[in-house]
Amino acid sequence: MALYTIADLHLSTLDATNKSMEVFGGRWQDYTARLKAGWERLVTEADTVIIPGDVSWALSLEEAVSDFKFIDALPGRKIIGKGNHDFWWMTMQKHRALFDLHGIRSIDFLFNNAHEVEDFIIAGTRGWYYDEDNKNAPDNADFKKLVAREELRLRTSLRAAAQLREKSPEKEIVVFTHFPPHWAGRSSDGMIEILKEYGIRRLYFGHIHGSYAVPPVTEHEGIKMHLISADYLSFVPKNVPKEL
Repeated sequence: MALYTIADLHLSTLDATNKSMEVFGGRWQDYTARLKAGWERLVTEADTVIIPGDVSWALSLEEAVSDFKFIDALPGRKIIGKGNHDFWWMTMQKHRALFDLHGIRSIDFLFNNAHEVEDFIIAGTRGWYYDEDNKNAPDNADFKKLVAREELRLRTSLRAAAQLREKSPEKEIVVFTHFPPHWAGRSSDGMIEILKEYGIRRLYFGHIHGSYAVPPVTEHEGIKMHLISADYLSFVPKNVPKEL
């Protein structure tokens, strides 16, 4: 049993969504088929894959069913977090009702909770923009409110993780976010402090595209941060090894 992760699938298997990432160049050429091939080459039914955000281009839950079924048909258990482009995202109750209706059995969610998976306890949240002048921030966004909400969600998830760890103290808590809490010299300081408070040593993040020459792992404030955007990984899930 192994743990893998990959973010930013940006699936568009339903013709109506018409948002294929192939328009962004060679890296994305035939990416859905490449993702399937890479996943099936590595992942078994006994494994788990964490997908921290930007899962589907769908604008509604019903539009996303085709993408969910694509993921469900891949080997292993999948745990999905929220990204900034997951406009289909509703409530956990609505997600699970939809999954029951369509027989989707292998997908769960990382949202205000934590999971004990293989040799790990996983926690996480979406995160948010690491600087107030980010050009991609929503118009008229209440930046402080958005950041405070994500900090609260991270703390809620880590509190749940700490409770799980009380029963399994040998298991490391590993965090998965969509946005990087530290990138290009700027940090979400509140997020970093919460991570340090809970003794987090490893974090995996997506969202960053086009930066293919950067190192796969950087370190900030004693936390190793792994870039796992699908295009950066060439659409092959990354193994999360147990660190001794």
